[in-house]
Amino acid sequence: MINKFLNAKHWQLFTLMFGIPMLLQIVTMIFMFTDVDSNGNLDQTGVLNTFKLFPIIMFLYTGLLFGWFWSIGIGLQKFIPTDIKMKMKKFKIFFFIPLIYILFLLVIIGTTFYGFSSGNNAVGGIVGKMLFFIIPMHLFSMFCMFYLLYFVSKTIKTTELKRTVAFSDFIGEFFMIWFFPIGIWFIQPRLNKIISEKSTNGNDAKNNA
Repeated sequence: MINKFLNAKHWQLFTLMFGIPMLLQIVTMIFMFTDVDSNGNLDQTGVLNTFKLFPIIMFLYTGLLFGWFWSIGIGLQKFIPTDIKMKMKKFKIFFFIPLIYILFLLVIIGTTFYGFSSGNNAVGGIVGKMLFFIIPMHLFSMFCMFYLLYFVSKTIKTTELKRTVAFSDFIGEFFMIWFFPIGIWFIQPRLNKIISEKSTNGNDAKNNA
């Protein structure tokens, strides 16, 4: 799976992460605003049904984004010089905290839209009771996400330069990954090049042996 992410083309990842979800959202909005009664009012049942796609879209997007982060953070480690130590344990911890938190929120949202709870009051009660947990977890998850941006961008630059890097060396990569829909068009070709060069060098070494 890691190699599939690293070898994927930029347009493929963009289509999966943004193209398809955006298309689904557009279709959802079209159906929502065309589903009106004779008085011009939106059908509440129809609106609720269209929003059932939201948890699915977010689940797919989250899976792809975190899968991409994991593939870079883990998959490129074998290309980094052995004398350079990356904080892998910290990366893994900070990786799973926001992932679990986001999935937890999606489960709550999904139970609302798909009728597994007794209604909005039940969900509201759950959220209210866990408010003191959700707020700090949300803030800490945001911090973890910024660390993932930091670690992933640092990993890319370290792999390319083959030396210890400072934040000033990979600040460009940091912001490109932060503004992901744009940055992926520049970052992913570089990942493809890294994998291609390493594969070529590996094959040459085997042939020379």
